[in-house]
Amino acid sequence: MVTEERIREILESIEDPFLHKTFKETEGIQEIKVKEEKEHVSVKLLIAKTNTAEQMELQQSIVNKIKGEGAATVGLRFDQLPEETLEKFQPAAEQEKEANLLGQTGTKFLTIASGKGGVGKSTVTVNLAIALARLGKKVGIIDADIYGFSVPDMMGVEKRPVVRGEKIIPVERFDVKLVSMGFFVEDNSPIIWRGPMLGKMLTSFFKEVEWGDLDYLLLDLPPGTGDVALDVHSMLPTSKEIIVTTPHPTAAFVAARAGQMAIQTEHEILGIIENMAYFESKETGNKEFVFGRGGGVKLAEQLKTGVLGHIPLQQPYEEEDVFAPSVYQEDHPTGLIYRNIAAKVIDSYED
Repeated sequence: MVTEERIREILESIEDPFLHKTFKETEGIQEIKVKEEKEHVSVKLLIAKTNTAEQMELQQSIVNKIKGEGAATVGLRFDQLPEETLEKFQPAAEQEKEANLLGQTGTKFLTIASGKGGVGKSTVTVNLAIALARLGKKVGIIDADIYGFSVPDMMGVEKRPVVRGEKIIPVERFDVKLVSMGFFVEDNSPIIWRGPMLGKMLTSFFKEVEWGDLDYLLLDLPPGTGDVALDVHSMLPTSKEIIVTTPHPTAAFVAARAGQMAIQTEHEILGIIENMAYFESKETGNKEFVFGRGGGVKLAEQLKTGVLGHIPLQQPYEEEDVFAPSVYQEDHPTGLIYRNIAAKVIDSYED
């Protein structure tokens, strides 16, 4: 049975999305009413800013938690904290803002983009990140492909991030730290949020995750040139970008749009990776160019950059004790290709 005491306990541990202080600290819990006969809970909270995307995210989270305690329905109202409370906590909030990942100078941002889905952009992101880690770099991934998140599954990640203090601790596998929208969605549910809310979620991946010291942060962008990709380009202080395409001329043509977005937002295009470039027969050693030839080279010429590598159609080795469906082993022929690409990436930042 849901009780007022339990609801208060839950709310006191939740943070104001702007002040990053709990409702217990801000004294933001103004009212809790429980109607046992109807299993209805009514709550009024005071927060720093009302009528925002952050409020909508907070509302969804609180309603889910209260319903998880047995409430059938939840009524949630918000009002603004008094000025004296805001003045008390906002200086600390501003200091925290300055300390987030976007303000660090040592981390190199590398976005992985494509013009269309299905070309293997996420596979490239995962294996390039792991290859950089194998070369001794401290690496993180933000799975920014909000609608088509797949990086956790590709890496065989089965656990979720935990919260320590006011920060989210990213999951780590193959010496790569990871956060993904997939960690915050239950049962592979579809994402129906609007653009501004998704943008706020991406911002939290930078500001509310305890990344530590990173050499490289890779961002797996959504395909195309939509709002989320534009938000990422806009929020990054500086970034280099890799464009992934297949050899097919149509895929390369569409990928050029993603490249133009990088150029227009003053982000350097590091190079092109041509995925699914060919299939090499184990029996004969012959290469079959299943999706045609030349798309990667043509795209590189159009964007005035080079081709970093050609990735063949191959499966990783099967390992009984390791579940990671899309991770190529270090001694795998494709793993060696990714290692060479990672070395080129490192050289490009050191030139």
